[in-house]
Amino acid sequence: MTILLSPAYIPDVATFSTIAQHDVCWEVQDNFQKQTYRNRAYVCNDLGKQMLSIPIQHIGKGQGKQKYRDVKLENAYHWQRQHWRSMQTAYRTSPFFEFYEDEIAPLYEKEYKFLMDFNLLTIETICDCLQMDMPKDRTTVYETKPEHLFDGRFLVDAKTKLNFNQEEYTQVFSDRNDFIPNASILDVLFNEGTNAVGYLKNQKLSFLDV
Repeated sequence: MTILLSPAYIPDVATFSTIAQHDVCWEVQDNFQKQTYRNRAYVCNDLGKQMLSIPIQHIGKGQGKQKYRDVKLENAYHWQRQHWRSMQTAYRTSPFFEFYEDEIAPLYEKEYKFLMDFNLLTIETICDCLQMDMPKDRTTVYETKPEHLFDGRFLVDAKTKLNFNQEEYTQVFSDRNDFIPNASILDVLFNEGTNAVGYLKNQKLSFLDV
């Protein structure tokens, strides 16, 4: 079964475990919604979870709903520099940060125009780091109830509570914090490194009824 996913910003572990275990089709015809992982992600630092939020350009209320693919980044604010610094602070002492740093850093050195394009690039970059194939299939029309795809678009909703019993691993600040589940895939990448793909494939995806 192919899973329908909405591209998120450096997606969480649940989403990347889904990508590692199933064929995926990207939803590129939906509307943008607030309070989703489309423009936010979480890293783990000494204080716990830190949210990284991408500022976007909002359209006037009179213009109605906006397609996700048309949402533009607000680059007047130096969010890329802030995000990269937060990642360095969170993971510079992790076992594999230096191993992947040169692949992740370019995402934050060039301005991008559209949120969806940037998100897909973050996913492709992580797939390259993990030596996984980047899913290429994309929707051509929007379907409220897809007939031939399993609808996993709920994974992008930050308000959804997942039934995800994630296997614990050693995080950077495990001496200060309890295990922090379902952070950005970066947490697994920098802490588990070459073991990351095997880890993702081993997770039980109880939130998917497939």
